[in-house]
Amino acid sequence: MKLRFYSFLLLSLMFLDSCSSGKAAYKQGDYYEAVLAAVQRLRGKPDHKKSREVLKLSYQLAVDYLETDAKNQIAANANFKYKTAVENYEKINHLYEEIRTSPGALRVIPKPVAKYDELTEVKAKAAEETYEAGIQALLKNTREDAKQAYYYFNDANTFSPGYREAIEMIEQAKFNATLKVVVQPSLINYRDWNFEPIVFGYNANMFVKFYTPQQAEELKLEKVDQYIKVIVNGYQEGRPIITSKTESFSDSVKTGEKIVKGVKTPIHTKVSATLTTYTKKITGRGSINLIITDAGNRAEIKNQDIIADETWSDSWGTYKGDERALSDGAKRLCQKKEPYPERTYIENRTRKELDNRLSNELRSFYSRY
Repeated sequence: MKLRFYSFLLLSLMFLDSCSSGKAAYKQGDYYEAVLAAVQRLRGKPDHKKSREVLKLSYQLAVDYLETDAKNQIAANANFKYKTAVENYEKINHLYEEIRTSPGALRVIPKPVAKYDELTEVKAKAAEETYEAGIQALLKNTREDAKQAYYYFNDANTFSPGYREAIEMIEQAKFNATLKVVVQPSLINYRDWNFEPIVFGYNANMFVKFYTPQQAEELKLEKVDQYIKVIVNGYQEGRPIITSKTESFSDSVKTGEKIVKGVKTPIHTKVSATLTTYTKKITGRGSINLIITDAGNRAEIKNQDIIADETWSDSWGTYKGDERALSDGAKRLCQKKEPYPERTYIENRTRKELDNRLSNELRSFYSRY
C-alpha cells in the first residue's frame, strides 16, 4: 500500500514545472534538498502553489529515507554506523526546525517529525564508536594514523562533550601526528637579517611544529623529525644606471590680438622645445639558503637558494627652448631634481620579498605533511 502511495506521489510530481520549488531535487531522488528548497521558497511566498505541492510530496519520503537508512546502517553493522545515524537524525531534526519556523510550510506539514530522543541515543553510541576507532588508530604508531585518531577523538568529543578522556586523547593524537622540526640558529650576517620569525610564524599545516633547540631540550622530545636552517648568503646593491632620451615638442600659442576689418583676431606664434628625460634605476639582490635535513639519517631533504631582486626607478627632466611648447606632464617632470631613494629602501623591499618567498616555500614543502 505504501509503495503504491509513493508511486502516485512520483507520478503527480512529474506534472509540476518549477525550477526553484525543489522539483529538480525531488526528481533526482534527493528528497531532503527538495524539502529545504520548498520551505525556503515558502518563507518568501507562503502561498506558492508549486512549492506547497513539492513539500507535500517530498517531506514524508525524506523522513522515511533518512530514518530507514539510519536503521539499515546499524542493522548491517556498517563502519561508523552510529555516526551515519547521527547525521541522518540531525537532518530529520533540521527539517523539523525549518518547517516550524516557516508559516507557509507549517500549513502544509502541520506536524513535522522530530527525532531528538533517537539522536541523543545514537550520539552516545557514536561517541563510543569513534573514540574506540581513535584508540585503534593511535596504537598503529604512525603519523598518518595519529592524524586520523585526532579526527576520531574530535568526533567523539563533538558527539558527547567530555566523553571519557577524549580531550586528553585529542592532544596526544595531535602531538603524535605532528612533524617536529628543530630550527637551527643561522650564522650571524653583517646585515643582521633574521628569518626565524618567518619560520616560526608558519601555520599552514596544524601537524607541523617548529622548536628552538632550547625548547626541544626542555620538552625532552623523544624524537625530532627534521632540522631546518636559513642561511643568509648576502645582499648586493648595484650602482645607479641613468638613461636618457630626448624628444622635440612644438605648439602654436596665442601671443596677442589684431584688428582685422573691425574684428579682434588672435595672433598665434609657433614655439618649440626639446625635452630630455633622465631615468635612474638601482637594483638590489638578496639571497638566502633554505636547508632541511632529516633528523634520522642527516640526509638533506631540501637545499634551495631563494633569491629576490628589487628595482627602484624614478625620472626627471630638463628642457631647452620655449617652455610653452611642453605639455603639463613634461613641465612637472622638469620641475623635479635628480631623485635618490631612501638609504635602506631597496634593501628593505628586497628583504620583504625574501620573507614572502621563504614563507611560500615553507607552505609548499610542508603541505605534503
